[in-house]
Amino acid sequence: MSSGTTELAWFKSSYSGSEGDSCVEIAIAEQAVHVRDSKDVSRPAFAVGRDGWGRFVRFVEQASAQL
Repeated sequence: MSSGTTELAWFKSSYSGSEGDSCVEIAIAEQAVHVRDSKDVSRPAFAVGRDGWGRFVRFVEQASAQL
């Protein structure tokens, strides 16, 4: 993980609600999507390749369509 994650533009899902204290935040970079805990941003973030993130999002969309 690079030390440059603090310069990333972090955002939360619109589903996180007004409290916003129980969510993850993501930041989209050229080569990866970075993920961190919104409750404790001092903890290390992790990065997922953009292809892997796309597969994850498609899986979640398909799974939630079945609910």
